[in-house]
Amino acid sequence: MGIITSYVIVVHRQGLLADNKNIFNRSTPVQTLDLRPPEGSQHPQSHLPRVMDSLATSPLVKCFVAGAFSGTCSTVLFQPLDLVKTRLQKSVNIGTNLGMLKELSNVVRQEKVVGLWHGLWPSINRCVPGIGLYFTSLHWLKTHFGSEKPGAIELVVTGASARSIAGVAVLPFTVMKTRYESGDFHYKSLSQGLRVTFAKEGLRGLWSGLTPTLMRDVPFSGLYLLFYTNLKTFTAGSGSNATYTTFTNGLVAGFLASLVTQPADVIKTNMQLYPKKYGRLKPVMLLIYSVSKTPCVTCVLAL
Repeated sequence: MGIITSYVIVVHRQGLLADNKNIFNRSTPVQTLDLRPPEGSQHPQSHLPRVMDSLATSPLVKCFVAGAFSGTCSTVLFQPLDLVKTRLQKSVNIGTNLGMLKELSNVVRQEKVVGLWHGLWPSINRCVPGIGLYFTSLHWLKTHFGSEKPGAIELVVTGASARSIAGVAVLPFTVMKTRYESGDFHYKSLSQGLRVTFAKEGLRGLWSGLTPTLMRDVPFSGLYLLFYTNLKTFTAGSGSNATYTTFTNGLVAGFLASLVTQPADVIKTNMQLYPKKYGRLKPVMLLIYSVSKTPCVTCVLAL
């Protein structure tokens, strides 16, 4: 998630929102969409251009489009790493830990190179609207409730709140993504996976792992925004290439936030793969403890 978010920021800075550089600034007013037809208009089609112009100039729409576009690019690029991460986290349940390189070679040997992109479609369905919704929520929260110079607590709360909204909304696709990547579920399509899961497990199955997902995403996004904002301030005026500096700041912020929230990610993966066995937090936490012998050591290693 940290890599994806850093890529979003790079795309954001490179021009998708170039005509509104202060889009995340508290002083930027929110543009309301005036969908009323012009006076004297008798046909609904006559005010369609006005509606489209309002949508095109809305900062909220720009945020969503930027997030969705960058989410697509980063998902396609980093899907192999995401798949290997899921397989490593699943290994906690079966008592094996091959390591990243061996797991990668196993996937290539058994499923060919194309197998590294297994689960790409549910990943796109999760990341594209999810990241778009995250940036839209972030802008809305900053505009309505943020201050000119936000402090540490405000940054953490803002980032955590925006991520909570996006995380809950796309959780069914997160469940599908995790199951596709695990190799244990062989759905013919994303829609079939959603139908089968709902038929066998109900709504609870589609939103399985909600608690550890929030335990991961909420602090991650809050810490990420805090680290990134401070790094951005620290590196301002350094004279380095803007794209390189932005990407590096995002990468470091994502790495630091991941170290804190990785244990919750391992718990989330196992609860989504085996909801009947790990319907609650305690059983999977005990499993991780018994396998690693030291609390959450395996969680950290399964990066």
